[in-house]
Amino acid sequence: MPETHSDGVELDQAHESSVGSHWFGTAKRDLGGKTKLFAVLLAVCIGGFHVYTAWAGIPTAFVNRPIHLTFMSVLVFMWYSPGLSTDRETVPWYDWLLIGITTMSVMYFAYAMSYGGLASRVGNATTPDLFMGVVAIIIVVEMARRMTGVLLPGIAVVSIGYAATGPYMPGIIAHKGYSIERIISHLYLSTNGIFGVPLGVSATFVVLFIIFGALLEVTGIGDWFINLGYGLTGRLTGGPAKTAVVASGIMGSLNGSAVANTATTGAFTIPLMKRTGFKGSYAGAVECAASCGGQVLPPVMAAAAFIMVSWTGIPYVTIIAAAAIPALLYFSAVGFAVHFRAKKESLEGRPASDLPDARLIFRRHPEYVLPLIAIVGFLATGFTPIFAAFYGILITALIAVTREDLTILARGVLNGDTTAVRDVLERATHAGVRTLDRGVRMTLVVAAATAAAGIIIGIMSMTGLGLRFTSIVTALSGGYLFIALLLTVVTSIILGMGLPTTAAYIVLASLGAPALVNFGVDLLAAHLFILYFGVISGLTPPIMLAVFAASAISEADPWETAIEALKIAAIGFIIPFLFVYGPELLLKGTMMEIIISSVTAFIGVVFLASGTQGYLLRDLGLPSRAIIVIGAMALLAPDMLTDIGGAVIVGAMLVHQYITVSDNLALSQAAD
Repeated sequence: MPETHSDGVELDQAHESSVGSHWFGTAKRDLGGKTKLFAVLLAVCIGGFHVYTAWAGIPTAFVNRPIHLTFMSVLVFMWYSPGLSTDRETVPWYDWLLIGITTMSVMYFAYAMSYGGLASRVGNATTPDLFMGVVAIIIVVEMARRMTGVLLPGIAVVSIGYAATGPYMPGIIAHKGYSIERIISHLYLSTNGIFGVPLGVSATFVVLFIIFGALLEVTGIGDWFINLGYGLTGRLTGGPAKTAVVASGIMGSLNGSAVANTATTGAFTIPLMKRTGFKGSYAGAVECAASCGGQVLPPVMAAAAFIMVSWTGIPYVTIIAAAAIPALLYFSAVGFAVHFRAKKESLEGRPASDLPDARLIFRRHPEYVLPLIAIVGFLATGFTPIFAAFYGILITALIAVTREDLTILARGVLNGDTTAVRDVLERATHAGVRTLDRGVRMTLVVAAATAAAGIIIGIMSMTGLGLRFTSIVTALSGGYLFIALLLTVVTSIILGMGLPTTAAYIVLASLGAPALVNFGVDLLAAHLFILYFGVISGLTPPIMLAVFAASAISEADPWETAIEALKIAAIGFIIPFLFVYGPELLLKGTMMEIIISSVTAFIGVVFLASGTQGYLLRDLGLPSRAIIVIGAMALLAPDMLTDIGGAVIVGAMLVHQYITVSDNLALSQAAD
């Protein structure tokens, strides 16, 4: 096997310190001894189960989802404290009690549904059914609190209260109300609540893609991508930061969580940026912006593209093709923001002698791109995400076996050298255990969030709130599309805070997207709109989990980091509006319209980055920055007149800057 990360433990800690460590003091435990061994064994078992069933066939929802939730909840209560203590090395008695009743309640559902006639008595639940349902709901809420903070479980609790008090609600949100028995039955005794589609997403392809990302890290193939990016961009101005943009975008697209990607990839890129002269807050901000952008980067789009296929019925190829130009605009904005800041701070690139040779890196292991090519190929030709993820894992595992390993193994078998064979097998086993353990632990937040999201969506389906949300937005907006979009922005950011990409998209797709479609917004544009704002919530105060993860690594003030991240990722707040008012960016229109819109948007992106960073050809004062931003916004607006006006504004500023720089240079030479 290739050399794995020597700092894997630190990477795990960097990731997990960003999860469960916010609000109410929850924190990761430092387990040791037999307790840690047991936790790792459980992670390997459930990870192996999901990889195996991806090949052999996914069990029914009544089996697969309860098994997934059982293992994930046990691991959450083992690894994360409830806030009463942050330094325990063992699991206290009360969490062992939670683990016991969790296993009992969740597996009761699976057993009773398969063998106990549970499906036939939905709506006529027995006392044991209701008791187990209450336990399961409490467990899910506590899991989500430990993993995501209080917002998501708080919404889940409020939604249950809303279902019970419907007749007392005001106006348009009032409904007939439901008994506690009916609520529990709906949330627990069916696949419309806790065991609904959101948890099913976590229990099928999301966990597989996260395991795939963990395998890339453990085998060192992820490092290969980072080094390749560094070799390609290191000699450029602000090269290490541009490496972070490239690497974090690629890895973020695969792992499904901007927070996890910030913590893992950032462990390499943030120190590298600081060493080359960037402030810690800016280094962390670049990582946050790139990691959030990775969630909307085709072809994987953090698995959101696959869910969008099932939710909208739009073909996968159509979705990723439409998402390509906006994603390129976003990363162009981030890249130019880095470039202008590096110019402003005179941070030039590294000499070629200090950089890895990108061509040599690629020539040594060109096979490392095969997993990514395979995944894209399988998906583009109609195979399921589960199939693509499984073969991505399989191909990665196969190419991770080096020629040296095969030689040692063959010689050992031929010569009867059991020691050599055992060493190779032990290293392979160690890598496999680390992969499954790391992948499953990174999935804990997804499982907890999607189970809680199932409660919210279940209540919305029961009460009809999802359908009424469209009426609410219509009423508050007065029928004006732009106001409806702003209301959807606020909703998307609030509900997306603290959630991994897939969970955020699932929640928002059931609320915000239908409201926009009702206003006549194109179906794909509506879903991409809510996805972008759900993702950008990762760096939006006050929760901004990606920012907290980055600032922990960079040792910078999180609020300063957030301000820098918002400036770098400013285009992310504008692009979604272009989906609605300028559908040419989604490849809707004639070829000429698409080209003109893309070119003017790209120019606007460049000058927007210049304005937010305060540099063009030289430092910009506040009035010049404001003028450039206005010109950039005009170029981004999908209208020929605004494009012309924007071009005149930025062109005049560019000429002014050029003349000023030339005059200053002439004066400097005359003085010399």
